[in-house]
Amino acid sequence: MIVLLVILHVVVALFLIGVVLLQQGKSADLAGAFGGQGSQTAFGPRGAANLLTRMTTYSAIIFMLTSIGLTIALARAGDHSVLSGTTPHTQSAPAKK
Repeated sequence: MIVLLVILHVVVALFLIGVVLLQQGKSADLAGAFGGQGSQTAFGPRGAANLLTRMTTYSAIIFMLTSIGLTIALARAGDHSVLSGTTPHTQSAPAKK
């Protein structure tokens, strides 16, 4: 269960990064100021923004839910520390002359 949740979390995180990087700012370019549809001919000027905004919103919600789910799952699973299961390394004293 935890492994599946971690895999989903990583996939959603990468998808969220990609969707955010695909979005353009409010003042995209000079052609956008004059109503040009230069690079957004497939979606139109508002269609791509609405689609990317919805995808960003949904992926952010899924990211938050998987974060909360992972926190709850790991808290119930017990001690999952980075150092759990390791033996402590003891250093011996240097030899006396």
